[in-house]
Amino acid sequence: MHLHHQKHHQTYITNYNKALEQLDDAMTKGDASTVVKLQSAIKFNGGGHVNHSIFWKNLAPIHEGGGEPPKGSLGWAIDNNFGSLEALIQKMNAEGAALQGSGWVWLGVDKELNRLIVETTGNQDPLVTKGPSLVPLLGIDVWEHAYYLQYKNVRPDYLKNIWKVMNWKYASEVYEKEFPES
Repeated sequence: MHLHHQKHHQTYITNYNKALEQLDDAMTKGDASTVVKLQSAIKFNGGGHVNHSIFWKNLAPIHEGGGEPPKGSLGWAIDNNFGSLEALIQKMNAEGAALQGSGWVWLGVDKELNRLIVETTGNQDPLVTKGPSLVPLLGIDVWEHAYYLQYKNVRPDYLKNIWKVMNWKYASEVYEKEFPES
């Protein structure tokens, strides 16, 4: 994870900032074609930064509560929306393993429908690209760089084991912020 954080995430930040500088320059010059061309770099690198910032908050060492099941309103919402925590984990693992190529599997809140959802996004697309009312609670990076050094090409093993360090406290805080009356 050190390599993942220090190299991969840092590269998204560096390239995002570079693209923003180029965008500012292009806007100043009125260079519309460059502005349009930069949009994909901004989305990819900005999304990489946003997604990884959430990912790091989603992880905690076991001695700091990583892997402890969610309690309170989020635990109840998981049971109501998926039947059980185990069913949610199976769904996220299945969807994450089935995602072709690189991307993310998310547990989120659909504020419009007032329910939890599981979604996948390709590449570095943030969850909000699937809908403006979606708020991420947990994001699992299923790019090979997230697991290859430890799990080689066996993404399902990575997905099975990441739950041992999942920081449900963080996810619960975000959920309760979105639904304080829950």
